[in-house]
Amino acid sequence: MTDQGDGTQQAPTARVMIALLLPLFAALMSVSSVMVALPAMEEGLGASSSDLQWVLAGYALAFGVGLVPAGRAGDLWGRRAFFLAGVSLFGLSSLAAAFAPTPGALNLLRIVMGLGASMLVPQIIGMIQRLFHGSARGRAYGLMSTVIGFAVAAGPLIGGALIDLAPPPHSWRLVFLVNVPVVVTGLLAAFLWLPRDEDKQTTTSAPGSARGLARLDPVGALLLTAAIVLIMLPFIQFPNLLGGVLAAAGSALLGLWLWWEKRTGDRDPEAPMVNLRLFALPSYTWNSAVLILFFAGMPGIWAVVAIYVQQGLGHGAFLAGLVTLPSAIMVVLLASQVGKRVERSGPRMLLLGSISAAGSMVVLAAAAWLMDTGYGSLWWVALAMGFNGFAQALIIPSAQTLSMQDVPEHMAGAAGGVAQSAQRVVTAMGLAAVTAVYFGVTAQAGHQFGMTVSALTIGGFMLLCIASAAGAARRAQRS
Repeated sequence: MTDQGDGTQQAPTARVMIALLLPLFAALMSVSSVMVALPAMEEGLGASSSDLQWVLAGYALAFGVGLVPAGRAGDLWGRRAFFLAGVSLFGLSSLAAAFAPTPGALNLLRIVMGLGASMLVPQIIGMIQRLFHGSARGRAYGLMSTVIGFAVAAGPLIGGALIDLAPPPHSWRLVFLVNVPVVVTGLLAAFLWLPRDEDKQTTTSAPGSARGLARLDPVGALLLTAAIVLIMLPFIQFPNLLGGVLAAAGSALLGLWLWWEKRTGDRDPEAPMVNLRLFALPSYTWNSAVLILFFAGMPGIWAVVAIYVQQGLGHGAFLAGLVTLPSAIMVVLLASQVGKRVERSGPRMLLLGSISAAGSMVVLAAAAWLMDTGYGSLWWVALAMGFNGFAQALIIPSAQTLSMQDVPEHMAGAAGGVAQSAQRVVTAMGLAAVTAVYFGVTAQAGHQFGMTVSALTIGGFMLLCIASAAGAARRAQRS
């Protein structure tokens, strides 16, 4: 790693980012590519609607549960080692999922895949925070955001092509099998190109501090894990009174976790899994809030569009993925450029992106409304998704870079884990809520109304995103 005089390490940038981002691409593509495979799974595996919901939500649940402990573990004992372990676990479970004999086995393996993904993602943020500085860090987060956006946008297209090209009833298996070569290539690149000093302990212990696994704050880890599971279960399995009880219990545990982390941090600042001083950093809190609100609503649109195009309009899986291609193109063209300009224009781009996200849902609702008229066309849906990609390209790199700008390096993994965990939790909730709205409205009034109402529901989330982005911009101006 060579220094260019401004604290920015440049020489191995391409190699390091390839090693980090190939597995990230596979982990996030596995969220959206599976969405277009749901009808094929239902037919080929005999899966019920509950099974299909767990295919999506089980992965998100495990992903969300593991992020914070994994981020803390990487901060303590070396991010490279945990990254390699996470990539390996994700790849092996993907291979096994491709040969799952029953819906139950597939759902179990999806949970293991989510745990593997949760191990690798916070290490990427921690390593970027450590290895890059100044404008190079913005470019690195821009590249990361490009891969995130492209993986989510291209996943339905790739999955749809595989499903339409392969013979039924096992075509859905290729959606998992395609992860394997990507992961193997990324694992080889990581072994060769990630700096070995990331295997070393990244923080030091004060005299009298906890040792061994106790440094991971096991009580805090258990409290947070239980809270996340209980809060998410009503959105996945128990949309009734029992679900309300579980959500209330999860909220109480979340409060207990906050109390425990504060108490532990007051005794020893290095002891808690998450140092709550993070939330005293306005840049971290405001910009993380924008990302959380964005992910609470927007991922649901990928599932709804995939179902609408296939079941509502009668097209194939490939065409369902093809209408998302404009979004992928916009992300690839813009996200890295946005990353380069975050230091100068980040808050303004974040606000513009949030407004564009809300606008894209209005366009999508109008496209669905027009579908039964002489003006209806899938081109309008593709236009809305392209508008959505423009918003995504502005929001994710801007908010990601701005949220981490004041975070100390030794807390980067945990900080990234907290933000990513919150994003995964609200993603699972949003997916469950938006698909429930879609199926509920569709059952009463048809697919056209289901698509329209779903898009407008997500647009409501984006109005909250606009408010949070405006707050972040005001904070940036005052500082």
